[in-house]
Amino acid sequence: MPADAAAAALEDLARMHGRLSNGDARDAIAPWLRQERPSASAATAERMRWVLDNRTDLAGLVSRWFEPGRGERRLLSLMRGHRIKKCLARVLDENEFLSPFGIRSLSRHHLDHPYEFGVGDQRFKVGYLPAESDSAMFGGNSNWRGPVWLPVNGLLVRALLNYYGYYGPNFTVECPTGSGRRLTLYEVALEITERLARIFTADSRGRRPVFGAAPKFTDDRLWRDHLLFYEYFNGDDGAGIGASHQTGWTGLVATLIELFGSVDAARMLELGKTAAFARDRPRARTGSPA
Repeated sequence: MPADAAAAALEDLARMHGRLSNGDARDAIAPWLRQERPSASAATAERMRWVLDNRTDLAGLVSRWFEPGRGERRLLSLMRGHRIKKCLARVLDENEFLSPFGIRSLSRHHLDHPYEFGVGDQRFKVGYLPAESDSAMFGGNSNWRGPVWLPVNGLLVRALLNYYGYYGPNFTVECPTGSGRRLTLYEVALEITERLARIFTADSRGRRPVFGAAPKFTDDRLWRDHLLFYEYFNGDDGAGIGASHQTGWTGLVATLIELFGSVDAARMLELGKTAAFARDRPRARTGSPA
């Protein structure tokens, strides 16, 4: 941890101890939550007191509990700002996790640099595989060693929007890494959503990456517009893999498209996570993947 970050953590920890000892733990709970869920707020405050009394080693790692962000929101997270930027530098690197079709489940770095380990006198390797496994190791299932999964991407988008609700538009990261382009966390979430949507949208030849190289679906006009919601997707070319009827979690892409098509950055910052459920939400003005 950088020296300035460590000093800030210690200062924050001391402030938390002082305020909690004075019975102000509930100040760390967002005002709207204290009003709507008073019993839950009291229980949360009590747990915070316990952590500070019994696990100061862990409490010092947590974000600045008492420092209000945008809209008087509070941040209770191990991912302080400098950690978020360090983490996203890898996640948004197109040579690692960021594919043209979303976030891969394993860094592409391991294509040429597989992880190696030994068990007894045997050596094993775990490398990046964008689709199915190339060996019978681990049951022959490589689903989590490269492909793009909608549930994981959806969780990441949600986390980015939560952080955006706290930090606001002044907190930016480079996206893609090395491009020199600075984006807010809302814009990063939108970028990931647009890449996920690209799996299903037709290219200049009218072909959709989701169908891979299957001519019946890529070229036949009676089939090419009937989308299938595969279990997961090739981390390099976006082709659908596994079961083709996963409308439960892969259908999440429609929710993400609809969200960014109707809630712009200003509205998201104003309402926070409740923006996704607002009945009167306006159409987003720009930058929508819809």
